[in-house]
Amino acid sequence: MKILLKQDSQIPLYIQLKEAIRASITDGQLKSGDQIPTESELSEEYSVSRITVRKAILELVEEGLLVKKQGKGTFVNKRKIERKIVHFLSFTEACEANGMTARSKVTKREIIQPTPREQELLELNDGDALLFIQRVRYADDSPIMIENSYFSYKKFHMLLNEDLDGSVYQLLEEKMNLRPVRNGETTLELFRASEEEVELLNIASGEPMFFQESTTYDQNEQPVHIARLFIIGDSYKFYIK
Repeated sequence: MKILLKQDSQIPLYIQLKEAIRASITDGQLKSGDQIPTESELSEEYSVSRITVRKAILELVEEGLLVKKQGKGTFVNKRKIERKIVHFLSFTEACEANGMTARSKVTKREIIQPTPREQELLELNDGDALLFIQRVRYADDSPIMIENSYFSYKKFHMLLNEDLDGSVYQLLEEKMNLRPVRNGETTLELFRASEEEVELLNIASGEPMFFQESTTYDQNEQPVHIARLFIIGDSYKFYIK
């Protein structure tokens, strides 16, 4: 239902309009990716000037709720998963904290040989191999990232035959009484999507992305896995503090 603006209110019209648009997004009338009406259409619909409309939209763009696309119009921005980079939080927990549902699609399970650096990070014994698992992670129905995980094959070979569509961390706790509790040194870089990311995440070639790498440790300070994440740039917001 359209919210009527009050011309005689002490609240400026652009703020009333801004909150009316926000309400349309919150109650689902406008969904992520939807194009909002043009300035002239909003001006006519709410009986306000285009200057008022422009100011309301500008503030919603600055807040990240709307996004302008050159030559196309203004759209409801994708919801971002917000997380503090210094805190340990699984993808499933991050989705739940943002009111979203996590799911996964396994795309690869392979036994590979470790590099010297991987052998050192995971404290692998001589003769041990890596279990490489690649998953596409989704928040609700939107692909968010490619998750490449590297485990000790000797310790975690059971993952070859497990259903990994849900939380691997929950599975490890249930099956092995092992709880991943912290990340070691974490690196974060920016890059542009290549052919593999384009295919798996259904995004445009060259789209901005984050690359995050970290080693996760359990409650006994033993390494669990190396995680290399390829995250769609406009899907995540990292907090440093």
